[in-house]
Amino acid sequence: ARFQLEQNYPNPFNPVTVITYQLPFKSSVTLKIYDILGKEVETLVNEEKSTGTYEINWYAVNLPSGIYFYRLQAGSFVETKKTTLLK
Repeated sequence: ARFQLEQNYPNPFNPVTVITYQLPFKSSVTLKIYDILGKEVETLVNEEKSTGTYEINWYAVNLPSGIYFYRLQAGSFVETKKTTLLK
């Protein structure tokens, strides 16, 4: 087992998308959304999570169309992926 951050689906999306990630062991997890300028727009997860696979729905109803990044940090693991909101 290993840490993994999947590409969200659907992508592009409007206004909701699913972000999936896997934890090989209990970890302190943050999952944050950033805009194209690197400004944090939302925190989806900020807590300790057990081993397993998680699906998070991101509802971007109040955000403008554009490119966003979602960043998973779990222990020393960090990964960022890009997604597009098309309204």
